[in-house]
Amino acid sequence: MAKETIEILIEGGKATAAPPLGPALGPLGVNIGQVVSEINKKTASFKGMQVPVKVEVDTETKDFTITLGTPPASALIKKELGLDKGSGNPKKDLVGNMTVEQLKKITEMKADSLLGKTLKEKSKEIAGTARSMGITIEGKRVEEFVKELNEGKYDNILGE
Repeated sequence: MAKETIEILIEGGKATAAPPLGPALGPLGVNIGQVVSEINKKTASFKGMQVPVKVEVDTETKDFTITLGTPPASALIKKELGLDKGSGNPKKDLVGNMTVEQLKKITEMKADSLLGKTLKEKSKEIAGTARSMGITIEGKRVEEFVKELNEGKYDNILGE
C-alpha cells in the first residue's frame, strides 16, 4: 500500500486542475476533478486566503484524503478585520480593533495548531499576534486586555 503525498498552497475555494495541482496528481491516476472539487469544498470558508493543503493518494486503490492546514493567525486577523496589512510600527501606530467575539472565532479556527490547553490560553496566543500587528482588543492595548482576561472579565465569552 504505497502512499504519495502532495503538499501545496491553494487560495481558498479556487483549486484548479492547472499547475501545480494537476501535473502533480496526473501520474498518480486519481480523478483530478474529484480531488479539485473536494479541495474547493473544504477550503470555501477561507476565500481570499492561501491555505496549506495536503493530498494523500493511495497509489494502488486510487483513494485520496485531503487534510487542510490553517492560514497564519495574522492572515485570519486581517481577513476578520478587513485589513490589507498590519502596522509597520505596532507600538505607535494602531491599525484596527478586534472584539472578544472575533478573537474567539479566530482562536477556534486555529485551535489545533495552538499550544495552550484552554480556549483562554489559546486566545492569549492570538492576542499576541494582534499586538504585533498594531491591533487593539475591545479598544484596549493587548497588555491591558490580557490582564483583564487573566482576572476573568471575559470568562463568560471564552467559556472558561
